[in-house]
Amino acid sequence: MSVSAHATIVEFQTSHGNFKVNLHDETTPKTVENFLNYVNDGSYNDTIIHRTVDDFIIQGGGAKFEGTLPPVWIDVEDAIINEPIYSNVKATIAMAKQGGVVNSATSQWFINLENNSTSGAQLDTQNGGFSVFGEVIEDGMDVVNLIAAVERCNTGYSGFQELPMPDYAEQCSDTSAVPSTENFVTIYQVVIFDATVSTDSGLSSIKNTSIDSDTDSPNENTSSGGGSLIWYAIVFLGLITSFRLKK
Repeated sequence: MSVSAHATIVEFQTSHGNFKVNLHDETTPKTVENFLNYVNDGSYNDTIIHRTVDDFIIQGGGAKFEGTLPPVWIDVEDAIINEPIYSNVKATIAMAKQGGVVNSATSQWFINLENNSTSGAQLDTQNGGFSVFGEVIEDGMDVVNLIAAVERCNTGYSGFQELPMPDYAEQCSDTSAVPSTENFVTIYQVVIFDATVSTDSGLSSIKNTSIDSDTDSPNENTSSGGGSLIWYAIVFLGLITSFRLKK
């Protein structure tokens, strides 16, 4: 795969407003290159936010609504090498991946709504650590939080049990109902806003110190933690079967 521009800042243009993300071009180069390939070939155009979890994440980059339920999964490229350099703190964007497979990220990404680094979800160490490759900047989290507040519908289809669907609460339990595009949080496109490399030097990025990024081995025991741990699964068709983030 090749990429036509090393965008430091990209803008997500969505049905619920726009927000910008500053990418870590030089410190997570493979992850950024992979993401920009999907941007440049238009794969993210008209995709939907297909999963939100309160006080955890919003997730997209994987599915499109094409007139009927369930939404369809987009075509993906080969999986990439994990780059767990930065911590999964609030307002960071990271790649989703297959449960139990460290180097399995393809197109799906998620934005952390809270600090999911070591406590609770432990995303800095779980499954080799989830690769943070950028940060939401300016007032972008206002839009992200607006998306996170959209009422969800459990469609009953695998991978779409936590699907945000605006103005669809009454129809959600009606299996004969047919939604329209207005009933989804749509990402119209992701565009390159600033192609200057390494402008992330102005960010106060937090490094992931809980894992050895050279070996993908946690430096601490991650099996302990308060309360129950709940598995959230996203099921893919074809090559990738499931992406899991454990909260």
